[in-house]
Amino acid sequence: MEYVNLDAQVGDLSGVLDPARYLSHLPLISCDLPPGARAFATDADHYDFRSRRCVKDLTLRAVRGAGREEMEVEFQHNCWKHDQDLLIRYAGVSGIIIDPADEDRGADLGAVILDEILPHRDGCSHEIACWYGTLTLVCRDLQATWIGTICSSES
Repeated sequence: MEYVNLDAQVGDLSGVLDPARYLSHLPLISCDLPPGARAFATDADHYDFRSRRCVKDLTLRAVRGAGREEMEVEFQHNCWKHDQDLLIRYAGVSGIIIDPADEDRGADLGAVILDEILPHRDGCSHEIACWYGTLTLVCRDLQATWIGTICSSES
């Protein structure tokens, strides 16, 4: 991550998630983001840890279309925080990197810690940090859609 700090220090507490530097930089770069990426990155709930539409703690469920120009990445809610799943459709994909922390895990990256969307010469880059690795996509634009679901003890 270029701006989001995944290991900030607050007093004596380390390992704090801090998107403040990214959020302060976002107004300077938002006009350089494609429309869908801009809408998703600048959504007031995106980095609000108390919001049901914060990406933190979603679980990466599926990556579909890897190696194609059109891709989908699906994230599953967890009922104690979210009431919807998140589907992100990427158009004009020119790069994808799945970087697991442990090669044995493959594409199972676990729960989302935080993400960062930045302008790129091809449109935008979207880096998603998870507990067990990172997923980074470069694309012309993305469309994020929250999809209703029913939470139960079996979810």
